Amino acid sequence: MSSRTLLANGDFGLGTFEHLDGEMVVLDGNIYQVHGDQVHADGNVQLRQDDFRVPFAVVSRFQPDESFDVPVLSSLKDLARVCDGHRESDNLFYALRVDSTFDRMHTRAVKATSEGTGLATAAQVQPEFHFENIVGTLVCVWSPSYSSSFSIPGYHFHFISQDRSKGGHVLDCSAKALRGQIQVLSEYDVRLPETESFLKTDLAIDTTRDLQRAE
Repeated sequence: MSSRTLLANGDFGLGTFEHLDGEMVVLDGNIYQVHGDQVHADGNVQLRQDDFRVPFAVVSRFQPDESFDVPVLSSLKDLARVCDGHRESDNLFYALRVDSTFDRMHTRAVKATSEGTGLATAAQVQPEFHFENIVGTLVCVWSPSYSSSFSIPGYHFHFISQDRSKGGHVLDCSAKALRGQIQVLSEYDVRLPETESFLKTDLAIDTTRDLQRAE
């Protein structure tokens, strides 16, 4: 769908761009593109205000049902365990926002590929970025395991710095005194493409392993 249609349906979320050209962060109604073609560790974030085609994204109108504070966070796995305690079921979807000054932030961004390149091959080129003492926001969508055909099961965290200059798909992080907000998503609207390639592709193939390797 078009990016304008996407924003008409949500102001918070994540995704990617055509040909896997970087990581998408949707925050406060704006779309940010973290490119994966930079050799220096700044993530090369671009605010996208044009109308463009979006191959994959998950968005919501973010209205948190609960807020919580975490005094110390040593890793992304620690954050996942904390968030687990605020999810009432493994069968619903959740949107999570986490704000903090992160002692350490480790991200990556997929580099744009040629048309027709498989996910496993594309994931072999993912520049990584390391930041320290950086203020920013984690944007996350948690999806149930049964949604693997159209979403990424489990926690999917993207990061954007407060000055909107750094970001990426989160590999790990640590922080002190962070603030979390969580929204339960019990209604989920799936929009499928109508392109010829989608209509004729064999989707019976299990791509779970490729997806796990890429993430």
